[in-house]
Amino acid sequence: MTLLAFGINHTTAPLALRERVAFAPESLQGAMQEACAHAGLTEVAILSTCNRTEIYAASEGDVAAIQQWLVDHTAIDAADLANSYYCYQDQDAVRHMMKVAGGLDSLVLGEPQILGQMKSAFAVAKEAGTLGAELHATFQQVFNIAKRVRTETAIGENPVSVAYAAVSLAQQIFSNLKQDTALLIGAGETIELVARHLAEQGIKHMIVANRTLDRAQRLAREFNGEAILLADIPEQLHRADIVISSTASQLPLLGKGAVESALKKRKHKPMFMLDIAVPRDIEEQVGELDDVYLYTVDDLHAVIDENKKSRVAAADQAEEIITEGVELFLRQQRALNAVETVKAYRSKAEQLRDLELEKALRSLHSGANPEQVLQQFARNLTNKLIHSPTTVLKEASASSRHHVIQVAHELFALSLNPDTSTNSEESVNPAAEPGGDASESQ
Repeated sequence: MTLLAFGINHTTAPLALRERVAFAPESLQGAMQEACAHAGLTEVAILSTCNRTEIYAASEGDVAAIQQWLVDHTAIDAADLANSYYCYQDQDAVRHMMKVAGGLDSLVLGEPQILGQMKSAFAVAKEAGTLGAELHATFQQVFNIAKRVRTETAIGENPVSVAYAAVSLAQQIFSNLKQDTALLIGAGETIELVARHLAEQGIKHMIVANRTLDRAQRLAREFNGEAILLADIPEQLHRADIVISSTASQLPLLGKGAVESALKKRKHKPMFMLDIAVPRDIEEQVGELDDVYLYTVDDLHAVIDENKKSRVAAADQAEEIITEGVELFLRQQRALNAVETVKAYRSKAEQLRDLELEKALRSLHSGANPEQVLQQFARNLTNKLIHSPTTVLKEASASSRHHVIQVAHELFALSLNPDTSTNSEESVNPAAEPGGDASESQ
């Protein structure tokens, strides 16, 4: 079975394509079950964020099946996907997942949110029943390595997130936020971080708009703001100097007409708008309006690049930890490959033991000398246990397959002494081989 990491991200695909491939949270379970059924995947988990959509799968099939399923499911152009996707297999897939979870593949180097998003993808896949033993083990190792990256390197110090970059960009437009009002659309983790950064900069007032009022109220209360419903945005929009949106809506929430009306009420006082959502919450045409500075998540690159420089050394250290993690994971997986062989070997040995033990007990019940019975038991069991390996080693030696002899030395921890090895064959009783008579002597 092959482990795959298939996806697109902010470095390979434009926002217009990423938003078409993004999965709404409520659709993820159904999508993963559909992927298993139509793409021939044995196990699957999907990570969908504003910067990436990635499919992690264990499959006997090929990459083409995943590609075709994604095209069919999202109705995107096959050529667009073909020019934008990447796919990693086996150890490269594990390495990629570790880099993603550790924040090394993020728009903001070292950003912490992605680990929580990957844990959420894991939990949803588990709930959907599409998470098997291979992906489960992979995710656990990925999470362990991501934790090490966080605790053993400085990559998470002075955290710089998309939310931080958003507020930094707003400060480039409005140098002093203490006189401004911010409208935050959504009430998830990203918006909460935005609110926190705005509060630290002394923003005058915050309005939180959300689909459910309770969630908006909880967030607004923390920052002495006010809460409104999404339906109230057109009436309240004129009050906002800064609009930052990050929801999971599949359709735009703010159109050109509503913004035009708000600008008239503001007498064309400038508005800063940042749409972090994928798919976009704010219609692209809004950017055509005078007095509106509209940015998307892709416009944060310049702000973020400055922060990457201080984290390069930490990233190099994180790469070393990831390399160690990949090697450890591969050793663990290779060890698992031997489990069935070990079980079969143990079962065979136990069968031979039980057979000889039964014979010995019969002899004891018949009144045979206990010491002689034990000696015979030990001799017969030893001969039967070494019969098969001995036969294979003789055949290997006769056919010059010396590597088999070398493996046997390692397997049985042998240290040959020339003085004691010359009569080694004489210690094996040929009659004790399966089908021989020695084991029946009692």
